[in-house]
Amino acid sequence: MSLRLSTVILPVDRWHEGGRRKWRHAEDLGFHAAYTYDHLSWRTFRDGPWFGALPTLTAAATATERLRLGTLVTSPNFRHPVTLAKELMSLDDVSAGRITLGIGAGGNGFDATALGQEPWTPKERADRFGEFVALLDRLLTKDAVTEPGTFYSADEVRNIPGCVQRPRLPFAVAATGPRGLRLAARYGQAWVTTGDPKLYEEGTPEQSVAALGGQVEKLGKACAEAGRDVAELDKILLTGFTPDRNRPLESVDAFVDFAGRHRELGFTEIVIHWPVPDSDFATDQAVFERIATEALAQLG
Repeated sequence: MSLRLSTVILPVDRWHEGGRRKWRHAEDLGFHAAYTYDHLSWRTFRDGPWFGALPTLTAAATATERLRLGTLVTSPNFRHPVTLAKELMSLDDVSAGRITLGIGAGGNGFDATALGQEPWTPKERADRFGEFVALLDRLLTKDAVTEPGTFYSADEVRNIPGCVQRPRLPFAVAATGPRGLRLAARYGQAWVTTGDPKLYEEGTPEQSVAALGGQVEKLGKACAEAGRDVAELDKILLTGFTPDRNRPLESVDAFVDFAGRHRELGFTEIVIHWPVPDSDFATDQAVFERIATEALAQLG
């Protein structure tokens, strides 16, 4: 099974002071895709520079030619399907059809209360996510949409001429629970996971691999129930959140071992963080670039 290697570039650099150079370099290194987080701020980066995802991706689209681009991930925390669909349609046009929308239910971080709302319960988050994805799918595939919803509504909304990619740009649905996996099976062209968060602090790499294997099996069952072949979906692992943390990026051999074990589970794309000094993603830039250019060839 072939494996793709992608990166995620956090939006922490001013565009003309290193941002543009990173995205162009990602293309030069041969990554399949480069993603960015869609947050208003995030964890330990909250008090430092942090730019908007969609303007950053628009700039990246004009600075690159071949690299796929996307969010990893967008959530309903501060987005509405109507405005998001218009921006995504435009971004897909600017990029000439190179956009993937990573989309998830969101968490309880800063974004969850930034607009003044109370944090949603897990059930509320799942309810909103289901309605959000379904409406966004319609908005990106129909010229005109009217849809009264419980949480999100559209009234005579036009999205003409639609996406460059047909019938719409691909959704990469982040999910581990049953409701999210059903959404991935119904609407996704890809599925995204970061592993089992319960194992991050005290779990072992072996336990993580077993948990990820279980997630892949559950995805397969959800696809079977939806009448889809699970092989139709790309399976994306965003690294840095398993018990291994950044150890797979310490050497090419370490990454090849890590990637091989996860390819055996059925993953088709592995995403590694572009190094950010003095952060949880501080890794050696030279080793990172060797992984980008050498690792897949060693996997065969």
